[in-house]
Amino acid sequence: MEEFQRIILVHYHEIGLKGRNRGVFEKRLQKNLEALLGAYPVVTIHRISGRLLVFLREGTTLEVANQCTDAILGVPGVARASCGFKCDLDIEVMGRAACIALAEAEPFSSFKVSARRNHTVFPIDSMQMNRDIGEVLCERFPEKRVQMKGQDVTVGVEAVEGTAYVYARSVRGIGGLPVGSSGKVVCLLSSGIDSPVANWRMARRGAVPIGVHFSGRPQTSDASEYLVDDIAHVLERTGCIGRVYVVPFGDYQREISLSCPPSLRVILYRRLMFRVAEELARREGAGALVTGESLGQVASQTLDNIRATNDAVELPVLRPLIGSDKLEIIEAAQELGTFEISSMDAPDCCTLFMPRNPETHAKLESVREAEAAFPVDEWVRALADAAEPHDYACPAYKPPSKSRR
Repeated sequence: MEEFQRIILVHYHEIGLKGRNRGVFEKRLQKNLEALLGAYPVVTIHRISGRLLVFLREGTTLEVANQCTDAILGVPGVARASCGFKCDLDIEVMGRAACIALAEAEPFSSFKVSARRNHTVFPIDSMQMNRDIGEVLCERFPEKRVQMKGQDVTVGVEAVEGTAYVYARSVRGIGGLPVGSSGKVVCLLSSGIDSPVANWRMARRGAVPIGVHFSGRPQTSDASEYLVDDIAHVLERTGCIGRVYVVPFGDYQREISLSCPPSLRVILYRRLMFRVAEELARREGAGALVTGESLGQVASQTLDNIRATNDAVELPVLRPLIGSDKLEIIEAAQELGTFEISSMDAPDCCTLFMPRNPETHAKLESVREAEAAFPVDEWVRALADAAEPHDYACPAYKPPSKSRR
């Protein structure tokens, strides 16, 4: 069988709408892919005419090429990845490459050809390329039918900058913007279902997420910390988390629970969490806080209680799941790969010293009055200083300089 170099064409959509800043986004996506594909036989990655082109080492098998393609699909910024071949810009050679690509797509019953000519230097236009290559494929696969809509396989042929790229396997990616193109955010990250999805959604919008996990330690075991570490390892596969701070929070919850009105405990816990997360955000140079809250899902997530917790900080608090219901969030967690981890039972600060009847419509004046009994500023500094950083593989993440502390 004729040998062609295997390639993967990485298509993007939203990046292509960025006008003069488009090159910045392309370079960020390229750097992310270069770092995240280290386990695969990638020779180099180039930018070509609205695409990123991943060159695979000579002799790479179809199985490995497909595995590499699948890894690319989950990287934010990737709208589609097409696994195929590089060949000469010659219609006969392109036809032979198309036959190999289509054969690798078996089983299928119908196909069509979709050709694209980026430069008019090549004398054959897109329509003629469709006809010429389609004729070759019909001769090679006489038992298959050409079908212009609802076909099983589309054979893509792209003539770009003096070279042709031919593929039959093209799979939709997650889209969005490349991680690192929208600054840093600090995500309150529990071992539950919601917050990892919120973290991922912010990464998909180009942010570099930094997690802050409030552990019930030493009042509870550290089991939740191990689950959060497992969740972070899932997120780092596609560069969607840079660091997680683990904050031992149990003793401070105990202090609050001993003195404040029971109905306001949850609000005061969360206000302290927000303040600590904001201090860590200041040290990291992050521009916003992120939570996994969904409106009305639990007592702390009513409009009045959200207002009461927002009041504790100056940074904007982003809630990407605010309009999602639990079933939607579960489905997203399953797709992300964190649902099974989050479904494991582990005691954490969210279940520690919980009141029987938490306030659902907190009055801001009452919350501030109850909080005034505690040395909050002192606690925030102590908790931020005690936060334990754990770093993960995120090409866009840069640790803060010592001067920020």
